[in-house]
Amino acid sequence: MEPTNYIAQDNYWKDQVEKEADAAKRWAEKWGFLKTPLEELIGDEKKKDAKPKLQLPDHLQIRPVTPVEKYIKVLPSPPVPKTTQGFIGWRSSIPALALEQDYQIQSCKGAVGNMK
Repeated sequence: MEPTNYIAQDNYWKDQVEKEADAAKRWAEKWGFLKTPLEELIGDEKKKDAKPKLQLPDHLQIRPVTPVEKYIKVLPSPPVPKTTQGFIGWRSSIPALALEQDYQIQSCKGAVGNMK
């Protein structure tokens, strides 16, 4: 066991308490603006920002946003295979998912997918 220096520990504690008290006194100078209400800080700026809105010509107006669901259809996934071997090509074997478009798969030896 190491010997304990109670006087050094007490001095260290006193220094820490003094630093905290000093920081608490200086906090209002540095960060007191955080306690100020927003309306008081902004003041007259709100009144200056009020500008009349201009009516844009029809060719410059922004069209409303078209929902993505109109163009993209997401179908539910097929059930997940129970074995790791079943994962190989499990999505490409389902025609509804259409992962292999414009290719004709041939079963003869050495044949590679041909374009339609």
